[in-house]
Amino acid sequence: MDIKTVSHSPHILHKDTTSGIMLDVIIALLPAALWGIVLFGPRAIAIIAVSILSAVLSEFVCCKIMKRKTSIKDLSAVVTGLLLAMNLPSGLPIWMAAIGSAVAIVVVKMMFGGLGQNFANPAIVGRITLMVSFTTAMTTWTQPLEWFKGAADAISSATPLAAEEGTYSLFQMFFGIHPGCIGETGAAFLILGGLYLCLRRVITPTIPLSFIVTVFVFSFILGENPVYAILSGGVMLGAIFMATDYVTSPSGFLGKIIFGIGCGVITVVIRKFGALPEGVSYSILLMNHLVPHIERLTRSKPFGWEAKKNG
Repeated sequence: MDIKTVSHSPHILHKDTTSGIMLDVIIALLPAALWGIVLFGPRAIAIIAVSILSAVLSEFVCCKIMKRKTSIKDLSAVVTGLLLAMNLPSGLPIWMAAIGSAVAIVVVKMMFGGLGQNFANPAIVGRITLMVSFTTAMTTWTQPLEWFKGAADAISSATPLAAEEGTYSLFQMFFGIHPGCIGETGAAFLILGGLYLCLRRVITPTIPLSFIVTVFVFSFILGENPVYAILSGGVMLGAIFMATDYVTSPSGFLGKIIFGIGCGVITVVIRKFGALPEGVSYSILLMNHLVPHIERLTRSKPFGWEAKKNG
């Protein structure tokens, strides 16, 4: 007689693995990362390399100290380091990038149980930590392509968010030919990466579209140039690659829409009325904390479920 094993659902097996998904994210980020290297030169390479190395080493050391199985092979630490690097200016001191990655991995990820247990996107918390701790360094920008002229040092240049409207053309905005973080300026390459992730079914377009459309519409209502708003700052990078993090975003369709709209509204409010020029990281972090409530409010009812009647 055959002995059958009965287990709890789900019973659907899928060929996707954590390392496979993370590899897809890395591939999707490569066009924007490589374009950032073209724009900002060897300094961008150094920031990316150190950020990734610090993230991987931090996770390895934590696993050893906590006596856990080494998890660096799943590539999630590489993704965190790469995402953080793309959110940093190329002129940032190298050691600051290392600190940001260490904070992202040790404090946000490993201290809460590792992959799948983090309360927020690690790269976002790493960036915010650096922004609060080293504000001047995090807001000093290098003009793109200056490294070709031998001027590799960071200079104080206005990003599109801080400059007057019209300083940069839409062509410059779309292809990132303006001061900014290493990976957030090239909207064209970020969109290309997002399409790849959608085609690979790693993400759905629900959160990115909800986020971007909300920023567009709300900026228009407040009298801002909506196209300029979605192409400037970290909207594309945040909406496509950071707000869609599996662990810190809702799982249902309606929840994803609410999450994306919330991120978009908070981003525009911070930009328009806050003391900071950019609000993408803060908006995603705030919405990350609301995900459990969004999930509870938008949870679908099982078929045949009926609310208990009082009396």
